[in-house]
Amino acid sequence: MFARWGTPQDGDSSVVTLYFIAAFVVIFALVTGPLLAYGPLRSLAGSRFAARTATAIDGLITAFGRPGAALVVVLAWSAAVVAVFWPLGEVAHRLEDAIDWPVLNWVTTRRNPAFEDFNWVYTALGDRYPLKWVTAAGAAVFAVLWRRRFWIPLVAIGAQFPLEQYVQAIVTGMVDRGHPPTGLGSYPSGGIARIVMVFGTLALFAALTWRMSRRGHVALGTFVFLLACYEGYSRIYVQKHWFTDVIAGVLFGPALFLGFAVAVCVLAGRYPVTGSRPVPDAAPPAAVPLEPAK
Repeated sequence: MFARWGTPQDGDSSVVTLYFIAAFVVIFALVTGPLLAYGPLRSLAGSRFAARTATAIDGLITAFGRPGAALVVVLAWSAAVVAVFWPLGEVAHRLEDAIDWPVLNWVTTRRNPAFEDFNWVYTALGDRYPLKWVTAAGAAVFAVLWRRRFWIPLVAIGAQFPLEQYVQAIVTGMVDRGHPPTGLGSYPSGGIARIVMVFGTLALFAALTWRMSRRGHVALGTFVFLLACYEGYSRIYVQKHWFTDVIAGVLFGPALFLGFAVAVCVLAGRYPVTGSRPVPDAAPPAAVPLEPAK
């Protein structure tokens, strides 16, 4: 029923269209990342909502300490993410006949061997097994860099992996929409969310460990967004997921990471900031990694 690659009668132009879409995804990520960072996200950081959130978290820290406050933030934010993506999943399920099947059938007859091989290699980046090793290696490296506070990267970097897995499993179970006949991917795309969580957490710890300009922070975030966006394209190309699974994954991963990043900053003593910027325990030379502030 489903051909593996495009057939001659499809025409070369139809196959080339998928190349243009791939290029568009890359350009979209490179442009959208900075636009979000310098636009909506910057406005959000300076908003009244952010100020009230900082006040609330300050109260949690007073009541439970930073580890307890960080845990409350993670649990509350995860519950909010589930509450949002459950109904979105029901909408995606209703759009299956109108959107997902036409996209699946269109892609089925327009793939070619060389580009498919590349996408099969790339899409494996979002699988659990390789990302477990990336997680373990990243936790070990930052534990060494953070010296006396080694436990923070060990706990935080290690925790992001099961957090994504179980929050996604809850949403998947509640929606229960099944998967395309060509793959076993579920709603929302876990491959995309795992890339955002794993590489996003490593980028966050890089920003917390070394002094960086705002441009450096934006470049790191844009790079992670690029990895995630192309992961979504590759999952559609190799037909592991419905199209709406991928769109949801591009939203679900960053949404879950946002709350997790706030919790990490709470745990590390970088948020909320009251008065002057926290000062590290020691002030080593600029070329030496800084120990994160208390």
